[in-house]
Amino acid sequence: MMIEALTPPAGWIERANELGISFNEGEVEQLGRYLALLMDANTRMNLTAIRDVDEAWDKHILDALTLVPVMSELEDNASVIDIGSGGGIPGIPLAIVMPKVWFTLVDATAKKCNFLEEAAEALGLTSVRVINDRAERLGNDIGERTPNGREDAHREHYDLVVARAVGRMAMLVELTVPLVKVGGLVVLTKGQKADEELAEAKQALYMLHTSHAGTIDTPTGRIVVLEKQRKTPRDYPRGNGEPKRSPLGVVKK
Repeated sequence: MMIEALTPPAGWIERANELGISFNEGEVEQLGRYLALLMDANTRMNLTAIRDVDEAWDKHILDALTLVPVMSELEDNASVIDIGSGGGIPGIPLAIVMPKVWFTLVDATAKKCNFLEEAAEALGLTSVRVINDRAERLGNDIGERTPNGREDAHREHYDLVVARAVGRMAMLVELTVPLVKVGGLVVLTKGQKADEELAEAKQALYMLHTSHAGTIDTPTGRIVVLEKQRKTPRDYPRGNGEPKRSPLGVVKK
């Protein structure tokens, strides 16, 4: 079944342009087709609490695209991993407007991964792969030994990691930092409590050899940028569920 692309509300493209986001021919229509697929699938499974289409253009699509200026220095064929991708935000909108970058979308829920695969195929996104797995396991995956060295590793493989609405930062950094190369960035989409979460995660960042590179205010939230300084200690990430049960450096009250 072919689903017709949704149209952005009046002034939406201009607002995106003001944020430094430009579109090539056909990309806005692709974004509208993805949003139509998301809203249609949401009638059968829980992918988003947002039902209003105009609101979804802002809180999903524009929110995802606010990461584009942060990612503008990525080279062609750079690799990005989206942890807890859910319905594909921010990974799929980013893949639509950044076709020369490779995107890996990760979610622990098989039904969501099935939707991501179907959406990527329907949109013709050949730069997207979907993995149904947990970030804890991928963060410890050092690949297979071959005559040419290790291949297909996830640990310290990616140029940049993105995550949105996955959990508090003290927990999230343990899931994301091990996946990025030394010198790479972890880019987290957060709300108004970003500073509070950052303070709570201070010890975790220290333990994971990662520093706060800056926080950027956007019309839809706040973007926290972290830079990995040195290799992740081999103890991290811990086993499935442990980062959430007992976030690094957070004393239980």
